[in-house]
This record gives sequence, structure tokens and C-alpha cells, in this order.
Amino acid sequence: MSLATQSQAVADFIARAAGAQRATVSVLNRLGGGAIQENWAIDVAIADGPQAGNYEAVLRSDAVSVIAESWPRAQEYALIAAAHGAGVTVPQPLWLEPSGSVTGRPFYVMRRVRGMAQGRRLLRSLEGEAGDALAQRLGAELAKLHTITPVTAPDSLAFLPKVGGDLIAVRAAHYRKSLDALPEPQPVLEWAINRMEDLAPKIDSVALCHRDFRTGNYMAESGELTAILDFEFSGWSDPYEDLGWFCARCWRFGAVEREAGGIGTREAFYAGYESGTGRSVDDARVRYWEAIAPIRWAIIALQQGERHASGQEPSLDLALTGLRAIECDYDLLAELPKLKKGA
Repeated sequence: MSLATQSQAVADFIARAAGAQRATVSVLNRLGGGAIQENWAIDVAIADGPQAGNYEAVLRSDAVSVIAESWPRAQEYALIAAAHGAGVTVPQPLWLEPSGSVTGRPFYVMRRVRGMAQGRRLLRSLEGEAGDALAQRLGAELAKLHTITPVTAPDSLAFLPKVGGDLIAVRAAHYRKSLDALPEPQPVLEWAINRMEDLAPKIDSVALCHRDFRTGNYMAESGELTAILDFEFSGWSDPYEDLGWFCARCWRFGAVEREAGGIGTREAFYAGYESGTGRSVDDARVRYWEAIAPIRWAIIALQQGERHASGQEPSLDLALTGLRAIECDYDLLAELPKLKKGA
């Protein structure tokens, strides 16, 4: 999508959504990251009405092709709005255009925040105890998100599929179906899914989980968190899935010794979460979700690679992402044998 040629249509939409007579939109540039969606930096000026003012913003729209697990923009907007309402540090959601009639694709607009998200650059920017402090803050933010439960959730989240004690079995069936849709067999992943079921813990509570809570999906500036991003995979799940995903080896960006997202210690991350929940973290439960995290990441990576290979969306980035599944195979073979039943 060439947003620059559609800025007037976007401005007219924002004016209507904001209850204003006139708005202007300046398209700055397409932002990096966001392999599944497109993100554009825009400046918005609303001339009158209840939301009059100037906004540094991001317009987030569908990419050319999508993967099945990613929520459409209307649902993602509802998720980020619910997180914002729970006090989670996320960009403020502003306006939603769900129909696709304005630019040809649904989109929403949120406030732009300062900072960087690129994992390896972020790791290099942290010195001394800054990594532990950021890990602790992220644990506390995750605790806020997990206060949203099926009982306390706003009506806007009614679209989320319900989950129960059979969560692991349902997830395993979904993973197998996803593998069946890919052109090449994946024997390590098939084995890992079997182990995931064999070692499954009892699921006794569910909450709203980010389900991609990791370094690379939050922004920080000078070691301080500025926003948590990318709620496109969110849903009801075992809260420990988020903790395990953050600690998984595949999301440490080479800093294997810093077990919490490659930025700090596991203990600091746990301490932040415990400060928000008032409950001790079950380390064995975290390590179960941590060990199986590469299954899901490998499937997503393979689907991303297939977007390129199929010709739907030729992209070197997508092609290289597909190769990340090989790293996941290694992590699964290294970590899953260490798990014991009842983790």
C-alpha cells in the first residue's frame, strides 16, 4: 500500500472519527519491523472538535498477505484498547477503520512512542543493571495484562475463543493442522508436539495473554520501557505461556546467559511479575512453556517463509524468517529432553 497517495482519504476518515470538520495527515515513512503488518509513521492535525490537536501517530494496516494466527486489525484494536484500560504501557489507541473502504485495507491509528524495539540493538544499549531493571518492569507490566480474565474482560473481547483444561490438547491439534498445511514434513516439530502433550501440566486458570511477549515487541529508550507492541496473537491462555515465551532461548538474540529476554536475569523478571500479582512464580511451569515455545515460533517462521516461497509476497526478510525454524529445531532437541512430567 502506498499510503502517501491516500493521505487525504485517511485525513477525511480521521476527521469523521474525531467529530471534526477538518483534519490533515502527513505521511512520514513506513516503519521497520512488523513482518506481518504494515506500520506507517504519520502526523495528524485535527482542526476542531473534542479531539482537536496535533498527534504523532502510527497507522497500522494489514500487509499484502497474512498468516492465519494473526488477528485482523479490528480485533487487535480491541485487544490493545483492553490492555490500555488495564494500565498496561501500550500506545494509546485512537481510531479504528475496520471496513477497508478508506485505503483498501482495514487499519487503526495509535499514538507514536519514542524508543527502539530491535532486539540486538536494544541488548547492546543496556549497561550494568539496566537490563535487570527493564526485565523487572516488563514482569510487572505482564502482571497488569493478566488481571484481564474471561470474567473481568470488556464486551469488546467477546470474539476471543474460550479455553479450558484441555488447552494443551487443543493447541497440539492446531499445531498439527498448521504443519499439515505446509509443503514439507517437519519431523522434529511432530516429535516436539507429542512431547508437549506428554508433559503437559494441569491448566487451572486462564487470563488474557499477549502470546508474543518478547524482546522485539516492546520499545525502550535509555533503558526505560516506553510501550509494549503487537497484540495480534493475543488470547486466553495459561498466564505462564507469556512468562515462558519471554524467557525462551529463541528470543534472547544470542545473549543466552541473560535468561529473561536476553536483557536480564530470570530472577528480576520473576520479581516484577510477583510484585504485580502477589503470588510466587512457579519456575517449573515457566520452564515447560519455555521449552515448547520454539514449536509455535517455528510454525510461524515456516508460514512466513511460505508467504515468500508461494509468490504471495516476495520478500528477502520473509525468506530468511523461514530459516529460523532450523534454530527452533535445535532448541527443541536441546531443551525438551530435560523436562520431566508435571513441570
